[in-house]
Amino acid sequence: MITGNLGYVGPAVVQQLRSAHPDAFLHGYDAAFFAHCLTGVPVLPERLLDQQSYGDVRTIKPELLHGYDAVIHLAAVSNDPMGSRFADVTRAINHDASVALAQAASDAGVRNFVFASSCSVYGVAQGGPRREEDPVNPVTAYASSKIGTEQGLSDLDSDMTITCLRFATACGMSSRLRLDLVLNDFVACALSVGEISVLSDGTPWRPLIDTTDMARALDWAAFRSSSSSDRVLILNAGANSANYQVRDLAAAVAQAVPGTRVSINTGAPADSRSYQVDFSRYAALAPDHQPQMTLADSIKALVEGLRRMGFNDPEFRSSQLIRLRVLQDHIKAGRLSEDLRWH
Repeated sequence: MITGNLGYVGPAVVQQLRSAHPDAFLHGYDAAFFAHCLTGVPVLPERLLDQQSYGDVRTIKPELLHGYDAVIHLAAVSNDPMGSRFADVTRAINHDASVALAQAASDAGVRNFVFASSCSVYGVAQGGPRREEDPVNPVTAYASSKIGTEQGLSDLDSDMTITCLRFATACGMSSRLRLDLVLNDFVACALSVGEISVLSDGTPWRPLIDTTDMARALDWAAFRSSSSSDRVLILNAGANSANYQVRDLAAAVAQAVPGTRVSINTGAPADSRSYQVDFSRYAALAPDHQPQMTLADSIKALVEGLRRMGFNDPEFRSSQLIRLRVLQDHIKAGRLSEDLRWH
């Protein structure tokens, strides 16, 4: 079962699982906030599933989990702006519902539970790349919710294999593209206005991972075997070579889209989120599922995908390619309540 499969990362996960496990029974479960946000694809990604269910992870029926070997849990209020706007709901969905889902999965006999966590838990991280055992320093409600869930999963009374993947910042093309992510935003700026304006001084560090490489990691975690020493595993997921400073990302996009200007706010105060991450443990544990997409690959896929969509919207930050805007539109139209439940 894949929760949150109708989001940005879900289509790549479904594609990866169907390709690697052609005979598996794949079941998607999603609240469908963003199901309509399809971007330039001729067919639904969900065609590769055996079953699609619609529902809120806060109220998922435990009997739905019976018979599954693995649960890949992607469903979440999924970035800092949404976490800020919906702080209480972020805790309820990202933390409380996630731990309850894992307990229900354990009770149902599920063998593997995979939680999509985030490297944003490192927040402000001075010094060298952060390893899993280093202190965390979450500076947003979103990051705090991920830490709370990791702790809650670690405390479960269960013999289920649990893997918390602390993903680098997501990027890349998707059948349900988001442009509220740093690399994706830069590519959209280059194509729509020919200029990338870096709001920070350009020095903050971000590790990146393409959605297709996230899917590879989730596939590995869903089938890994464990012993008592690593039954609950918290793991940075990404590549050491993919730690970038924001100014380097802007320069790479400008190189890929000739004529793009880059302006950097050199007088800006230091960004509150800057972290390098050490992914050596993931490289050792999952050698056959390592990231394959380079930065240039991800940029090329985004440029081609956006051009295929006919994208040319200089006001894209107010469009349905921004997840917070989609939720706000649902609420304004009376479709969703303030606690993100369908009316």
